[in-house]
Amino acid sequence: MTTVADTSGPESSIILGSESSGSDSRSRKKSANGDRSAPPRREMPPSSEFVQEFTKCQRRLYLHILSQVGSPVDAEEILQETNVIIWKKYQQFVPGSHFLAWVCQISHYEILKHRERRRKDRHQFSSEFVSAVARESRQMQDELEHRRGIMLECIENLRSADRELIKNRYATGENGKSVAAKFGRPVNAVYQSLSRIRRTLLDCISRRIAAESH
Repeated sequence: MTTVADTSGPESSIILGSESSGSDSRSRKKSANGDRSAPPRREMPPSSEFVQEFTKCQRRLYLHILSQVGSPVDAEEILQETNVIIWKKYQQFVPGSHFLAWVCQISHYEILKHRERRRKDRHQFSSEFVSAVARESRQMQDELEHRRGIMLECIENLRSADRELIKNRYATGENGKSVAAKFGRPVNAVYQSLSRIRRTLLDCISRRIAAESH
């Protein structure tokens, strides 16, 4: 006679219990490891400071590129290619560092790529020449930016009336006649005042630059 095992005994409970524990263990392990199917973290968007620096540098970046390729059409094309790379690499920019130098370095590689595509053109300059011009262009831009900072300091040192006059004259869309009408002064008097203010600013800038050279 065949004997059938009693599945209701303690041995059965032990076996069932061990299977349940194994299942719980696997569940805890999965929970500890996390859900591997979870979507990746989203990248943080560029900061407002980055966007401002990007917008502010566009004109200077274009001129930097133009100084090396000579063609406005080519410069515009390279600028757009450079901008694409800038946005792809925005997380690599270190806040507080020189933004223009960073984007100019990116544009340098895009210029070399552009030159490679047109290497069969016998009128193209050598890569060494382009690199030398790029270095000089960055140095000139740094110097111009430095002088611009000095000029702004000199403007702040003007008398309040002169400061308001010069700022209004160089506001977008303004000229001598419109400023004269705005201030209720004769046009000739405004032109004379502007000429005097320009001489004052030139003297201030020249003195500061001379002091730095000593």
